[in-house]
Amino acid sequence: MKRAIAALALALAPLSLAAQAPTDYGPVSADVAEIPYPHPVSTFAFVLYGKDVKMTYMDVKPIGTPNGQTVVLLHGFNFFGEAWAGTIDVLTREGFRVIVPDQIGFGRSSKPSIPYTFNDMAHNTRRLLQSLGIDRAAIVGHSMGGMLASRYAMLYPTATTHVVLVNQIGLADVRAGRSPHYLDDAYRTDSNGALPNRSYDQVRATITRYFVTWKPEYEKYVRIHWGWTQHKDWEWFSKVRGALTQMLSAETVVYDWQHIKSKALVIGGAKDTPQYPEQAKHVAESIPGAQLELIENVGHVPQFESPEIFHAKLVQFLKSPPR
Repeated sequence: MKRAIAALALALAPLSLAAQAPTDYGPVSADVAEIPYPHPVSTFAFVLYGKDVKMTYMDVKPIGTPNGQTVVLLHGFNFFGEAWAGTIDVLTREGFRVIVPDQIGFGRSSKPSIPYTFNDMAHNTRRLLQSLGIDRAAIVGHSMGGMLASRYAMLYPTATTHVVLVNQIGLADVRAGRSPHYLDDAYRTDSNGALPNRSYDQVRATITRYFVTWKPEYEKYVRIHWGWTQHKDWEWFSKVRGALTQMLSAETVVYDWQHIKSKALVIGGAKDTPQYPEQAKHVAESIPGAQLELIENVGHVPQFESPEIFHAKLVQFLKSPPR
């Protein structure tokens, strides 16, 4: 409620009171070339809808004695593989091999003008793992990546040892009564980062809404999202973001959960949204045998806000025997 009141106050504030972007927040390219990744980035090339594309990823070997298990980390809509840096460090120190892809349309991967679907993203991820000789892996997805993890686990049960849904979005099917939008309309009205003329206040709110307690290190993501809007390619890139947003509104994974056969963990910050705790409970009840872990006083990104608690629960779950 407090965040909703703050958002309303911001919307009603006089233009003269609007926040100004720091002068050093310059343009950021669509492929975030200006943003360092924590580990070397490799490329997997293939053809998608008749277009040559590249899917970039990090393949990080375990530190010390390998435990023989692989974990795949799937990013959210407003992040990309780089955001998993802390989790990569924890998991590799526990002996896991960690694969972190940028989905097509995100990060340093290609951003073609194509239809975007969770089926394609799951299939692309599966093809990447097969190219690396990985037959089975644990799948961990945050936010939009949680929707993708749900779809992946449902489609590839024998290839999924564990599935972890971290503050997944799309927790209810809200499509009924919603008229679909043409892309030209969607990318102009979207609230997830595809608006070609967003103000700095709107950009900042996209990121700050995720957190209960703001820290300076989160500012990097404000800089990235604002930098995109200042780049010469933003009008083109905003249309790609609009197409990705269409995927979120056109698809649902709520009917996937009952078909997931892998060992499952639903985990997240309890203060994500007012509805999240009850919705997360419903997800855990919908997946046969799933565990539920809510972290108090934490918002949408528990791996940032409460890394010690989040990673301890994640490692414990991933080290448990699969079904």
